Amino acid sequence: MEKQNLAIAITGASGAAYARKLLRSVPPAEYELHILSSEAGRYVYQLETGVALVDDLPSGVHTYDETDIAAPLASGSFPCAGMVIVPCTMGALGAIASGLSQNLIHRAADVCLKERRPLILVPRETPLNRVHLTNMLKAAEAGAIILPAMPGFYHHPRSVSDIIDFVVARILDQLGIEHNLAQPWLGPGG
Repeated sequence: MEKQNLAIAITGASGAAYARKLLRSVPPAEYELHILSSEAGRYVYQLETGVALVDDLPSGVHTYDETDIAAPLASGSFPCAGMVIVPCTMGALGAIASGLSQNLIHRAADVCLKERRPLILVPRETPLNRVHLTNMLKAAEAGAIILPAMPGFYHHPRSVSDIIDFVVARILDQLGIEHNLAQPWLGPGG
């Protein structure tokens, strides 16, 4: 079975733990990871995890700086199973919603939308203002999946790790990637 390409972008919002868990949860035998990061994303990642992003990546991934507009992900001819931006700043979300390709992250997201590939935006901002909500609606209407980092509690999490797993499980569900991070809701007795 040939590996599929999957893009994961990390921007400067709080929530590096979600990105870290996702990077370790995508099956390497099935997916070739292409990691895009902004300068702010790398800064916040190190601030929140205590480790530089470049030193914390799984082996064999492809990495791109946000300024690398000649990267394969900038073209619709590059086969890609989809893209996740986790965490996604409201600035990145706004640029994507407005069709502004100011950097490789925005351009790769735009490519996913124009090629009708899954684009999952994981904002981690609260409270939300009208501009945030309007941009989320515009991005959703363009075809993006808005998946805020909002954990559920019906699975009775016992740790922060359980809460992170819940959100990452929802991301993987949207991509159709099997996992054992969180069990689906089967009803009160299930």
